[in-house]
Amino acid sequence: MKQTIARKLLAWMGWTLEGARPVHERYVLIAAPHTSNWDFPMMLLFAAAFDIKIQWMAKDSLFNPFTGWLMRALGGLPIDRKSSNGIVGSMAQTLVKAKELVLVVPAEGTRERVEYWKSGFYHIARQANVPIVPSVLDFGRKRGGFGAGIMPTGNVKLDMDYFRDVYAGASGKFPDKFGPIRLREEDPVFEDTPPREAA
Repeated sequence: MKQTIARKLLAWMGWTLEGARPVHERYVLIAAPHTSNWDFPMMLLFAAAFDIKIQWMAKDSLFNPFTGWLMRALGGLPIDRKSSNGIVGSMAQTLVKAKELVLVVPAEGTRERVEYWKSGFYHIARQANVPIVPSVLDFGRKRGGFGAGIMPTGNVKLDMDYFRDVYAGASGKFPDKFGPIRLREEDPVFEDTPPREAA
């Protein structure tokens, strides 16, 4: 019923579904472009249209007695930023232990334009040994869906080339806010910079 309603609502809004439902039971899902507050409800609609139960990270303080039930109902997954494993390690372990889990990780990390994506999605998938699946929300053509998932190889540039191909031509609601699709690890000077948490 939920899938039918979501598909009819998207059709009424003029959106077209592209791609197929990912076949993996556990994977990291990239949601892009991310340029507006509309992206979250649209992501929920497309997930329902493809009959996918998604979960997304949120700080554990939001899961209080008043709002926790709503956060969980929408797919929220509490994260402990003080965990000794760090966010990446903690989420990787969550994926390893789960039988089925679709973890949405915001690669851009903000609705504003950024010159580099945050690499957390990549390192979570690599540590958990699960695929990365790209989801595309193209406001320009009013099309949304999923690309094929890939296993991260450790060759960051090669893997990111795949995502650059997937998102080529995709436009966010505010196109100027969708920056380059690249990680700092692709930058030649990255090795000379101090390490930091990839969130």
